[in-house]
Order: sequence, then structure tokens, then C-alpha cells
Amino acid sequence: MPSVRAERPGAAALLGWLTDPEAPRLCLVTGAPGLLDWLAAHGPRAAGRRRTARALVPLTGRTALGTAWAVADHLGVVAGSAGDLVRALATSETGRAARTVLLLPDLHAAAEPEAVAALVADLARLGRVRLVVEASPGTPGYDLLAEGRATVVDGDQPASAGPPAPSGTPDLSDPAAVCAADPVAVTTGYVGDPVDDHGGLRTAWLRAGQALCAARGPADRALGLLAVLGDGADPRLRPALRDLAASAPWRVRWTRVAGDVAPPWPGPVTALAAQGGTLLAADLGGTVRLLAAVDARPLGQLDHPVTGRVRALAPAPDGTVLLLDERGRLHTVRGRQPRPPYLQRLTEAVSTTLTRHPGTALAAIGGSVVVGDRLGSVHAFGLTGLHQAALHSGRVTAVAAVESATPFVCSGGTDGAVRRWTPGKDPDPEPLTERRSPVVSLAATETPHGPVLAAAWADGTVELHRIEQHARLTFRPGPPVRAVAVTEDGALVVGGDEAVLRLERAG
Repeated sequence: MPSVRAERPGAAALLGWLTDPEAPRLCLVTGAPGLLDWLAAHGPRAAGRRRTARALVPLTGRTALGTAWAVADHLGVVAGSAGDLVRALATSETGRAARTVLLLPDLHAAAEPEAVAALVADLARLGRVRLVVEASPGTPGYDLLAEGRATVVDGDQPASAGPPAPSGTPDLSDPAAVCAADPVAVTTGYVGDPVDDHGGLRTAWLRAGQALCAARGPADRALGLLAVLGDGADPRLRPALRDLAASAPWRVRWTRVAGDVAPPWPGPVTALAAQGGTLLAADLGGTVRLLAAVDARPLGQLDHPVTGRVRALAPAPDGTVLLLDERGRLHTVRGRQPRPPYLQRLTEAVSTTLTRHPGTALAAIGGSVVVGDRLGSVHAFGLTGLHQAALHSGRVTAVAAVESATPFVCSGGTDGAVRRWTPGKDPDPEPLTERRSPVVSLAATETPHGPVLAAAWADGTVELHRIEQHARLTFRPGPPVRAVAVTEDGALVVGGDEAVLRLERAG
């Protein structure tokens, strides 16, 4: 690294703060223009086995909401608001935040400097992340942050001449302009215009904005907007967004979002499963609604004995539906056909086991019930006996089983890894896929294209894998993803707190 004392005023003091474990979590930098950009460009030094990441989030033109979205992206969580970000970090299972230093230059140039400063103060009080903020003394944002416990680094350089001219706000009612514009400017425009919903574009943008701001280009933004557009939106928007999303790798077959009435939104989704042409969608209260997979028409609800939240749904090939409740216990809902006695004995044995050792994840195929546990192991209960494998570091959060020529299991955990395992054999040595965020849901099935796996993580990312072709597609709906399902023809269904939607591969 270059000589910090000679080249960057204030750099030595800032690096001293970075290496002092007893220092306050917040550092205010004044009179050192460009110091945070320099620090980000030179990157961190290794510290033991783990490396402390430095995440640069320029505040120029940003609202508190836009800042929260950008910070959430760096920390591997999903946040619909500044308050959501604070709550997510306070309860998150990931240690990613504790290994990140957020570099936030130009507080004076933010669209909402005091609101952004309030968010920074809340994050500093959590103690989960370290923050460096470039602020000008005498401004309200600086004064608010200086009231708390903070280290101040003064580079003794002339203060900034003031905020730069803001970028122009696009026509917020024009979907083409919105998708092509700087997403920071779009967010600021919508935040500052709470009266006009711009035909439904504003609501859709604020619902999916974290993903939209991180999207690669206009087509992906159009796809994201289309995925969360309500049925009360201007009818001209949907075809316009479809045209704009034509080059995206996905097509939105249908979407149901909060407030929809025709067909109605089924409510928040906590667990999903596909059973033939029917989707099973569990809500926060434990009700399992039945939807037509082709168009989300309501088909009634599952008559089951579970009270409280359903953690996982596992339809069996004979029509039986297995449910894992929030205490980790197994329940059975019989199908229309009589269940073979040997399968009934199997599920009764698994149910008895889970009363003593609660499960954390559940799947089922022809002659097996697969369960994950809090210690990272996966257990496949079958007609020929029990097979077990320690697959994860930390709790198993999801399992999926595939009834193919060689049946196999996929599992995901708080370690972010998705692993493949054939019971009775050694697990694959390398993860099928992984991210720096806990897995929240898995689904898999055999399709005409071979086995297909869907995986979702707590950072809001979903992947659809054609396993034999080693091909995958990625999608981010914006709001947190709670559950995924795969239909028998290989379509992806995504469920969350505010929307459930079906995506299909383009072409």
C-alpha cells in the first residue's frame, strides 16, 4: 500500500481506527476529500482466515431508502425500508455484516442527509457493522452523528464547496424512461412524490427497488417491475414492460401481489410446493391454499390438522402431503387414494422420531422421507433403512428430493451452500452452488429437460438449475423470498410477503 501519511491526509488516523477493536463502530471523516474512495480502491488486508470487506456506498443523491437498499445489498440481506434494514441486521444469522466496513462518502450531497444520518446512527448502535462517513462539520447530518459515540478523523483540507448538481429526474410515468434512467435518481424521484402513483409504477418500484437498483440494465428492470406490478395498475404498463423485458432471460407467466383482486392475492407465503398442476401455498397463520399452477386460480385449501406456521410442505407421489410445523414435527394429510401400508408405517416412524428430535427441513419422494436438522445433518428415512450425512456447517434450512433414474437429495443451510447427495453414497465434494447468505428454500423435480432445482437465499436471490446441463438462471424479485417451487414442466414459482409469481425461461 502507498505511504498513507504522504499521499492522503487523515489516512493514518483512519487506518488506526480500522485496526483498533476497541474503537467506536462509527468514524466521521472531515476535510479529507477522496479518502474513502482511496481506501476502497486499495482494499483490505487479510486478518486471519477471514478478510474484512470494504463496501463503498456513495451518498450523493440518495434518500434514506436508497441508502438502505444499497447497504442491504452489500450485507446480504433484503430491506424494504430503512427500518427493515436495521431489523434484518439485528436478527440475521449471517456473520457477513460483522466483517464489513461501510464507506459512505458525501453525506452533505445526499437527497435526505438528516434521514441518512439517522439510519447510519441506528446501524452504528447495532454493533454489527463498522461505518466510515464523510461529513461536513456544522451540517445537521454531522451534528446528529457527532452526538453519539464516534471517532473523528480530520484531514485538515478545505471543506467541500457544496453538493453537486443532482442528476435529472426522468419521466416517472414512462416505463421506458424509468427502466433506462439512473436508479438512484428514480428512487429519489418516487420518494419525493408520494401523491402520484404514476399508474402503479411507483408502488412497483418501491416494492422491488433493492433488486431494481442492482439490476444489470433496462430489460432486467422491466422484468422486475413486471413481476410485482399490481392488477390495479394502468393497463398500458404491462404490455409496455413486456416489450422492454423482451431480451431478459425470463418471462413472467403470472403474478399476484398484495392488493390484487382478480384473481386475488393468496396472502403472504411461508412455504410452497407443487403437486401435479396444483400449487400448495402456506401462509403466516398455517392455512395452506391450493392454486392452479397455470394461472394461480384459487382451488380451495388443504384440510390439515396443523395450527400455527407451516415450515415445509412435501407432497408425496401417492397424493399424500407431509407438513413440518414450526416446532419441527411431522403431520400427514392423506390423499384421495388409500396409502400403501408400508408408506404409512414409514411416515409414522419418522413422525415418532421428530417428536424427540425436531426437524428443520422436509422433503419426500416415492419411498423416502428426507429431514434436515439444526446441527447440519440430513437424514433420509427409506424402506431399506436410514441414511445420514453431515452436509452443512450450521442448521439445515431446506431440503429437496428428486425422483429420477438415480434419486438424489439437495440440501441448503445457514452456511449458504447447496449440496447434492445420493443416500447410501458419499456426498458430492463441492457444493452445487453457494452464496454468502443462508439458504431459505429449495425445490426440485424431474422434468422433460432432466432434473431441475430452484434455490433461494436470504439475500433475495433465486437460482434455477438444470442440473445435468450445468445451466442456471438467476432472478431477484426485490422483496424477501420465503419459498420456491418448481412445476412439472420446469417453471419457477417464487413466494414472499407481498407477492407470488411464476417465471418461465425465455425461448
